[in-house]
Amino acid sequence: MSAGISLTAFAAAVHFTKGYLSKVETGKARVNRELAKACDRALDARGELLAVFADRAVARRSAGGIVGLPDGGGLFIGREAELAELTARLRDPGTGRAGVVHGMAGSGKTALAVAAARAALPAFPDGCLFFDFHGHTPGAEALSAVEGLRRLVSLLGIAPAQVPSDEDGLANLVRDQLRERRVLLVLDNVRTANQVRAVIPGGTASRVLVTSRGRLPALDDAWHFPVGVLPRQDAVALLRSIAGERDTGDDAVAGEIADYCGRLPLAVRIAAARFVAGGWTAARLRDRLAGEDTRLGALDDGERSVATAFAVSCAALPEDQRRLFGLLALHPAAAAESTSADALAGLGAGEADRLLDRLHDAHLVVRDEDGYVEMHDLMRMFALRRVLPEIAEADRVAAVVRLVEHVVGTVFAADELTEPHRFRPDTGAARPSRLPFADADGALAWLGAQWPVLADLVAVAADHGLGRRCWQLAFMLRGFFFREKLFEPWIRTHRRALEAADEPGAQGLILNNLGMAYVESGDAAEAIRCHRLAQERFAEADDERGLVDALSSLAWARLYAGEPEPALADLRQVLEVYRRTGRTRNVVIALRGIAYACSELGRHDEAVASAGEANDLAQLPVDQAMSANCLAWMCFRAGRAEAAERGYLAAAEIADQAGSDYERARALLGLGNVAAGRGEGDAAARWWAEAAGYRVKLDPAVLGEARVRQESRG
Repeated sequence: MSAGISLTAFAAAVHFTKGYLSKVETGKARVNRELAKACDRALDARGELLAVFADRAVARRSAGGIVGLPDGGGLFIGREAELAELTARLRDPGTGRAGVVHGMAGSGKTALAVAAARAALPAFPDGCLFFDFHGHTPGAEALSAVEGLRRLVSLLGIAPAQVPSDEDGLANLVRDQLRERRVLLVLDNVRTANQVRAVIPGGTASRVLVTSRGRLPALDDAWHFPVGVLPRQDAVALLRSIAGERDTGDDAVAGEIADYCGRLPLAVRIAAARFVAGGWTAARLRDRLAGEDTRLGALDDGERSVATAFAVSCAALPEDQRRLFGLLALHPAAAAESTSADALAGLGAGEADRLLDRLHDAHLVVRDEDGYVEMHDLMRMFALRRVLPEIAEADRVAAVVRLVEHVVGTVFAADELTEPHRFRPDTGAARPSRLPFADADGALAWLGAQWPVLADLVAVAADHGLGRRCWQLAFMLRGFFFREKLFEPWIRTHRRALEAADEPGAQGLILNNLGMAYVESGDAAEAIRCHRLAQERFAEADDERGLVDALSSLAWARLYAGEPEPALADLRQVLEVYRRTGRTRNVVIALRGIAYACSELGRHDEAVASAGEANDLAQLPVDQAMSANCLAWMCFRAGRAEAAERGYLAAAEIADQAGSDYERARALLGLGNVAAGRGEGDAAARWWAEAAGYRVKLDPAVLGEARVRQESRG
C-alpha cells in the first residue's frame, strides 16, 4: 500500500478482518460505508476516501436503477382498496422483506402486483426488476432457482468473471449486491417456494413480491396477500373498458355476462374480446355463457382460454389430489362440509384433510376456517367436464353413494332432534360419527344453513338411480320446509322424489307431503288431488297408518277449499284413531283443524274448546306457538277481544323462544287486528308494522289474521 502499512497492521487499524480486506482487494467483496469511514480515518484522508465511496455508490445506483416492469396496458380496473394496501406494504420499511400475492388462475394477480410495484417505485431508487418464473406457463419449463439467480445477477451489473456457477455462490453474491440497495424484485408466476427462496434478500431494504397460483406456505417469513374475484361493478367496468365502443348491452345484460364469467378477470377479458373481434351481440354472448355446456367454450378467444389456464393448474397435481378434485364436482354447486368431502373421497378424515389442504394451497378450491370447501363456478365446471370423466365410473358412482348415505344419516339425526314426535320410516342409513350439531337448536341452525345443498342432493340421488334415498331425504326435509314456509324447494324436492319412488307406500308418503305444501301455499284444489292419490297408494300398500294420515290431510285441504262440514266429519274420525293409538302430536293437529272448521261454521264455543285442548296438549315449541295462535284466533272470532289479546301476546312470546318468525309475525298481526277492532288505530299500526318487519308471507288464502288485515285496508 502507498501508506507503507502491512495488511495485518491495516486490518488492526480499521477493525476489519484481514480475510475480509483480502476479498475487497481481489474484488470478491464490496466496500461498504463503514469500511470507507474506517479507512479514511486510519489513513488520515480527511474525507477523500469517503467521497470516493459516495461517488461510486451513486454510480452503482444509477447503473442498477432499472425499471423492468411490464406495461400495464392502461386496463387495471377496480381493486382500489387492494392496490392501496399492497402498495403501502411495499413502501413500509417495517413490512417483511417478501410477500406472496396468490389466487386462482386468471384472478389478476400479476396485474395487481405490477400496479402496486409501479405505485411503490419512489421507495426503490435502485430499481424494480420483473422476472417470469414460468411456473404455470403452457409449453414452457419453469425457471429454476439457479437460473433465476443468474438472470438477476446479470441485471445487477456483475462482471461475468465474478459470477459463480453454484446456487449457494449465486445466492451469496445476490444478497451481497442487494445489501445496500433498495430494489424491488417482482417474481411472477412462481410454482414452488424452492424456485425463489434463495433470491429473497436478508438484512436489506430491498423487497421481493412473488405472484403464484399457490399459497406457498413453505415461504415461512413471507406475508401473504390473497386475490379473489372482482366486485361485480368492477367486472362490468373491465368488460366495457376492453370492449371500447362495442355495445355490451344495458347494465343488466353486462352484469349477467360478468356473473357468468365468475367475475374472474381473465374470463371477463376473453368475453370482452368477443366484442372487439365482432360477430357477437351482448345478448347472444350472455345466452352462450348461460349454458353450462357452452360456457367454457365461449371463454376462449383462440389465444387465451380459461379452461387451458385451469388445465395448467391441474397438470401438476398428483393422482390422489386430482381424483379428489374431480370428485368434488359431484357435490352441488355450493360449499361442501368437510365431512361431505370426506364421504366423496372415501378416505380417512386425516388423509382427506391433507388432500384438501393441497388443493386449497393450489387455489383449486377454497377452504374456510370452518372447514367448508368451495369451488369457483368456472373451476367446478372445468372439473366436471375435464377431470371427472378421467375417473372410473365405478369410483364416481361409489362416491355419490357415500355422499348420499352420509347426508341421509345426518338429516335423519337432525329431524329426530327437531321433530321428535314425527313419524319417519327407518332409513337404515348409518348415523355419522361426527355430527355438525349437538342439540335441537344446533340441528335447526344446520338445516337453516344447509337446506339449499340438501335440496339439490335430492336431485343428485335421483340422477344416480338412488330412488329410495331420494324420497327419504325429501320426506325428512318436509318438517323444516313446513316450519320455514319454504314452499318452492318443498314442492320441487317432492316432485322429484315422487318420480324416483317405486313403491306405493313411499309414493303415498311423498304425495301426502306434497299435498300439505299445496295447502300451505294456497292451492287447495291441487292439495285435494294429491291427498286422494295418496289414499290410493296407501290402500295399494295396505298401509292403515298412511290411510288415516291422508284422510287427515285431505280434511285440511277441504277446509281451505271452503268445505268445513265434510272436513269436520273427517277430522273427528281421525281424532278418534289418534287418541286410541296415542299419537299426541297428531291429536293436537286434528284438534286445531276441528277448531278452524267449527269457527267457519259459526260454532265458536266448540272452536274455542278444541283450540284450548290443542293448546294444553302441544309438546314442541313450534306446535305450542301454532296452538296458542289458533286459540287466540278462535277467541277473536268469538268476539272475546281481551282473551284474544292475551292469547296473541302469549303466542308471540312462545314463537320468539321457538325461533319461528312466521308464528310471531302472525301473533303480531293478530294483536294489530284486536287493536283496530277497538278503534285504537295508532296501536294497530304499530303492531302491523312490527309484523311486516319479519318479511314473511302471511297469505290471506290460508291465514284468518291476514284476511282481517286485508279487509281493514278496504
